[in-house]
Amino acid sequence: MEKKVCCVTGHRNLPQNQVNYVKAALLREIEKAVADGFTCFMSGFAEGVDQYFVEMVMEKQKDDPSLELIAVIPYQKRLDSLRAKGRTYEMLEACRDVVVIREEYQPSVYSHRNRYMVEHSDRVIAVYDGREKGGTVRTIRFTHQMKKELREISVGEIHLPKK
Repeated sequence: MEKKVCCVTGHRNLPQNQVNYVKAALLREIEKAVADGFTCFMSGFAEGVDQYFVEMVMEKQKDDPSLELIAVIPYQKRLDSLRAKGRTYEMLEACRDVVVIREEYQPSVYSHRNRYMVEHSDRVIAVYDGREKGGTVRTIRFTHQMKKELREISVGEIHLPKK
């Protein structure tokens, strides 16, 4: 049986008054994914949403060791800096696999990382505040193009374009 893979995308800087809401919503989405048969969870390891997601899956692994984490890191120096910090080192150690997209930094490394995660996932959880620019919205658009399942957690004030 093919394993079901779920990844996360979201903003690095959440308004402080939204962090607990986002963490609770992320936990519900992870629990729903596990209930729906997902056993593999992928994160790009950015600050904020990505790392909250990893911490929550690590907590779930304590009760269900069959759950797997995969780190998808945009470039080698980013991996080196994550390994140099105690908490993210522990998070990387909890991963079954670490995928490094590029050896060297290039302006496109983050979009390549996000594309890789969507291509290799069945479900994408997006924490999104409605902004029209940035990696999260591009990842959501790519999720739609790939016809993958999207679970969206809306955060902050959604600003619609003026007509």
